[in-house]
Amino acid sequence: MDDSGDSGRPQPGAGGTAPGADPDNGQPKRPAEPGGGLLMGRPFGVPVYVAPSWFVVAALITWVFGGQLDRVLPELGAARYLVALFFAIAFYASVLVHELAHTVAALRYKLPVRRIQLQFFGGVSEIEKESETPGREFVLAFVGPLLSLVLGGVFYGAMQLVEPGTVPGVLVAGLMISNLIVAAFNLLPGLPLDGGRMLRAVVWKITGKPMSGTIAAAWVGRGLAVVVLVGLPLLTHTGTLGGTAQDIGGVETVMDALLAAILAGIIWTGAGNSLRMARLREHLPDLRARTLTRRAVPVESATPLSEALRRANEAGARALVVVDGQGNPKGVVREAAIVGVPEHRRPWVAVSGLAQDLTDGMKVPAELAGEALLDRLKATPATEYLVVEETGEIYGVLSTADVERAFVKAMARPGA
Repeated sequence: MDDSGDSGRPQPGAGGTAPGADPDNGQPKRPAEPGGGLLMGRPFGVPVYVAPSWFVVAALITWVFGGQLDRVLPELGAARYLVALFFAIAFYASVLVHELAHTVAALRYKLPVRRIQLQFFGGVSEIEKESETPGREFVLAFVGPLLSLVLGGVFYGAMQLVEPGTVPGVLVAGLMISNLIVAAFNLLPGLPLDGGRMLRAVVWKITGKPMSGTIAAAWVGRGLAVVVLVGLPLLTHTGTLGGTAQDIGGVETVMDALLAAILAGIIWTGAGNSLRMARLREHLPDLRARTLTRRAVPVESATPLSEALRRANEAGARALVVVDGQGNPKGVVREAAIVGVPEHRRPWVAVSGLAQDLTDGMKVPAELAGEALLDRLKATPATEYLVVEETGEIYGVLSTADVERAFVKAMARPGA
């Protein structure tokens, strides 16, 4: 199953530390390499990971396909499981091609791709930004199933060149069928599948509202989840080579129901997540640096913490900015560091020892808002940022704790 999308947006937390900050001391740390399993390579500069769950499904495919080979090619003996393992690897190589199609299209539209991950039910291309137009969204979603269809055609052509009933013949036929199934499944018109993103693009184009497209595709996706939950076991049973209900073993029935439940759960959850993230994105324009900024007072580096806090209380400010003799900002006093100083020691501690030196990335324009603001904070992880006017004048201090609380508040709104 494919679930390409802009799922790389950092999620808010309820705590008081910044994304990328050490919760013990509030100090920023270097952002970690996006993980998620075994790193296999970086095609087009995008890391490709194999999740631990892939090894589970690879073993399952090897077992099931090996059993089928025993009926078709009994002379293979135990070697059939090596052939089945090769099939599992080749199948997921096809899934990787499917995901690379999404990745190349995203990069073509200058949309950053965080990573590709191969996992239990297929692959995920984590595209960090939303397409700017419904046409691009449609193309971005369609290229994956298109490549799977092309691969199915390639393997069909290869079938004409190999002997039926042989190991190559069985492998090529299996890869042809599996790629066609991947294409057909992903074209189903419901989120989080590619077909759902295509439906979203169509509704977006008709209504002019991306949110309307997301709502329609998400609810169709939830409907698909119910259909899969109920219909997949029935379809499997009625397609049992003319067998009757008495021919169906209890183990097969349980496995069919379990597979249907897992697939339905993934589709339902994916549709819900797509809807939730879209509604959150609607509220992103409300995240404005100017409205979230705390008022700050400038203090020189040698000022005792107790005196700096007294000035802040008098001015009704909630932040401290360390400045030089000319009033130029040099650092921001970290809130976590202030809390860590006992009250009886505050007259003897200079604010310079509690401040984080300013870098260019820690200076945020007051008019920055929405995704641009989040991208700026993500590029330079810190607990506090200096907010400045266009003239360079100090406006205040932006705390990532306040940004996180704004996220939580947006998520708590009705319909979010």
